[in-house]
This record gives sequence, C-alpha cells and structure tokens, in this order.
Amino acid sequence: MKQCKRGHTFEDVKKASKLIKKRKFNLGHQMMIGLPESTRIDEINTAKDLAKLKPKIVRIYPVLVVKNTELEKEYEKGEYVPLTLNQAVERCKEVFYYFTSKKINVIRMGLQSSDVISDPMKNSKSDVVAGPYHEAFGQLVEDSIWYDSILEKIKKYNVKVREIEIEINPVNVSNVVGHKKENIDKLKELYDVDVKIKENKYIRPGKFEMKILQTYDN
Repeated sequence: MKQCKRGHTFEDVKKASKLIKKRKFNLGHQMMIGLPESTRIDEINTAKDLAKLKPKIVRIYPVLVVKNTELEKEYEKGEYVPLTLNQAVERCKEVFYYFTSKKINVIRMGLQSSDVISDPMKNSKSDVVAGPYHEAFGQLVEDSIWYDSILEKIKKYNVKVREIEIEINPVNVSNVVGHKKENIDKLKELYDVDVKIKENKYIRPGKFEMKILQTYDN
C-alpha cells in the first residue's frame, strides 16, 4: 500500500466494507493486478483477503502506466516494469478462478475504453504510456478460460486425439475460436488437434459438448 501511495490500508477497506454491508448495500470490490512490487502470490492472497469480506461483485483491472503520474516517472527510470499482455491475462484469469470458486461474481475484467484510455499506437490522444492495455481485455481472459476448459476435457480422454467437434451455443463461438483464432491455432500447434465447431442454440450459453471425430490410432 505504501508503494502505491493509495492513502489507505487494508484495515480501512475492511471497515468500509463492513459499513456498506451493515447498511444493506451490495458490496463490490475493485482489484488491480500488476501493482508495484506485487507478485502473482501477492495477488492470490489479496483475492483471498477480499473474498473473506464476502463482496457480491468484483472488478479486476491490470495496472496501466498513465501520463503525468508517479508511476510514469518510475517506469521511465526503469523502477517499474508493467506486466505484458499475456502475463496480465494469465494473472487475471487465476484471480477470476478464485473469486468464482467462492461464488463471487466477476462483472468486469479490464478498463473501459475511452478517449484517453485507449491504445496509444492507434490514438495519439491516449494517456496510456505503457502496460497491458487491450480494448477487449476481458474477452481475452474469457477466451483463455474457454481454452483451459477445452484442453482439460481433451486430456481426460485415454487416446491421442486428432480431431474433435465442439458443439456450442452461437453466442460462445468467438470464445471457443479465440481472438484472431488463437485458441484453434494453439490446439493445433501445441497438441496437433483439429477443431470443428457445431452451433446449437439449445446448448446453454457457457456450456459445450465435445465429440472425438478422429484419433491417431485410426
């Protein structure tokens, strides 16, 4: 907390949370990953501490380096190194898994894009100097979660899978495919598995069914 200069401690967070719940408001927390001197373990421990306060909702944001801030000065001096986009996705995903395991609803991952919070490579007016900004950051995390679920199911088969069919609700097709076909390409490159997608509006959103079409034994 001192390094971040937030002006409050976790004890203050606990007191405020208790007051909010006492007055019958829904409690929500915002958690940042990639803070100065914060590690992956630190973030898991923070998630555990927040979960004990029993919030109804949580938002998770990766730290961005923004113009005219103390963090920008630290970044320019090499004292702060922001997470890469892949690191941010993986660490956000891990925290997401923890909160959902505790039945806490994660309602947003990543900052809302605006005129000043945007890709500095595309918008000269952006205040973002560095860090894991992506206009569809939450989508990247969701796609990675789907990839994990698909891979886990493939690994449960006792055969070397060559081709699978994934039956999915149309609203989740983009999650299975991944950003720029990343999920499909990773399954092919890392596990030599081809994927065919079958849309089925009767499958519940968020669920999927998998069928082996071909193995390397036949």
